[in-house]
Amino acid sequence: MGKIVILMGPSGSGKDTIFAKLLKENPYELQKITPCTTRPIRNGEVEGREYYFKTEEQKQEMEQKNQIIELRTYKTTDGIWHYFTISMDINLVKQNYITVNTLVGYDQFVSYYGKENILPILIQMDDGIRLQRALNREETQEHPKYAEMCRRFLADAEDFSLENIQKRNIAHENIIDNSGAIEVTMEKVNKVLSKQLKIS
Repeated sequence: MGKIVILMGPSGSGKDTIFAKLLKENPYELQKITPCTTRPIRNGEVEGREYYFKTEEQKQEMEQKNQIIELRTYKTTDGIWHYFTISMDINLVKQNYITVNTLVGYDQFVSYYGKENILPILIQMDDGIRLQRALNREETQEHPKYAEMCRRFLADAEDFSLENIQKRNIAHENIIDNSGAIEVTMEKVNKVLSKQLKIS
């Protein structure tokens, strides 16, 4: 039986970099789960790589067909944006999967598939480093949205609070600090995966 690895962490924590590295090296035969969003595409993003970009109408249609595993809604400075994952093409009988999500999304995956089939990895980082990274990324956008960046930073501070993390009973070894060299972080992540994933 396969597992779904869920990488979590506040914006700017480096989870997307870790995600990309794991898929490139991929000794665990991980299949990528690409989520959907109704937010506008950003500079440098590609349809189907970071997200599938959907309209509000498309989201509602998938909800009516009971295709959505997890759904998160955010009131942003530019309106209401939805992020969600659909159940199509996920088969845990033989395959391991990986996706990036939040603690709330993790809860919904656990509810849908069972805790025994979900492997959470929480990436943490010093807030100062994380904020600077977020600012650097926003500066590369054609139309930087600094107010939205600040909203996300403050929202993440609440969403990934110590209290919220402790509620999920995530194993200590699965909570990894990424404030140092990425090579050290990857070594810790791979230690968790090699211990908890079966390779066919």
